[in-house]
Amino acid sequence: MSANGPFYQAVDNFLAILRDVRRLSPETVRAYRSDLLQFGEFLETEHLGGPAPGPDKIDSLAVRGFVAFLTNKGLGKTSVARKLSAVRSFLRQWVRDGHMEASPADAVPSPKQPKHLPRDLTVDQMFHLLEQIEEDDRAGIRDRAILELLYGGGLRVGELVGLDLGDLDLGSGMVRVLGKGGKERMVPFGSKAGAALKRWLQSSTILREKSRDYDALFLNFRDNNRLTARSVRRILDRRLREAAIAQKASPHALRHSFATHLLGAGADLRAIQELLGHASLSTTQRYTHVSGEAMIRTYDEAHPRARRKSAARKED
Repeated sequence: MSANGPFYQAVDNFLAILRDVRRLSPETVRAYRSDLLQFGEFLETEHLGGPAPGPDKIDSLAVRGFVAFLTNKGLGKTSVARKLSAVRSFLRQWVRDGHMEASPADAVPSPKQPKHLPRDLTVDQMFHLLEQIEEDDRAGIRDRAILELLYGGGLRVGELVGLDLGDLDLGSGMVRVLGKGGKERMVPFGSKAGAALKRWLQSSTILREKSRDYDALFLNFRDNNRLTARSVRRILDRRLREAAIAQKASPHALRHSFATHLLGAGADLRAIQELLGHASLSTTQRYTHVSGEAMIRTYDEAHPRARRKSAARKED
């Protein structure tokens, strides 16, 4: 493979932009380089060993051919989609630089990704996880409050770490959440979360006196400033290990569990949609899956015909 020619010069310029202008990490720049060099090799093969053409000479058929080539090699859909994304970014940079009017890669669809059901924790696992946290120190008090609120309110981890003291109303058991797109919603969080939050507020007073971010609801113990989403992930990982729960779960899994457990207990799907802050009901449906036994129980309790059937059996 020749590393000369307009294609590779364009790749070098693009990687320089990623590194020096966009300040991407060295690992990310290397990944882009690897994917684009593979695209260049494919283009050389298509040109019967000749040099890869410059970006302005690449058409959508060449990009589609690259996707087909990767698929025929046995690459998974996720890997193919990542490499296509690298090609898209590369060609869009040429459009931004004014070298061509439109990117030929924009007309090439990404492979459809398989839909994975979220890794929920069961009700028993959730209770065990929360109740095994000993609140004999400030870390235990804070971590219990964090996990109680994530599960009790179905919050996204980004929403949780963005909470301020003024967003919390312990009296009404509600918290004001700023969701995606800047949409605000009020979310109830239950008595267990309320009690844990009250204990955290009492124990964190001394930390707030030393914090530059006094209003942040949750603080770290390193510099007494606002907790990050990454720190919440580490907290959950540690508490899962301590609870001897082998299943891996992210903070988002607690949000999934919140929705699934509500649905399994007979809650209305549209009410769950409001609690989660979803714009589309179809998004909520992807978040919730419930066992067949729970679904049958909910049906028997809720459907008019099912109730009459149950009543008839009792009379017999």
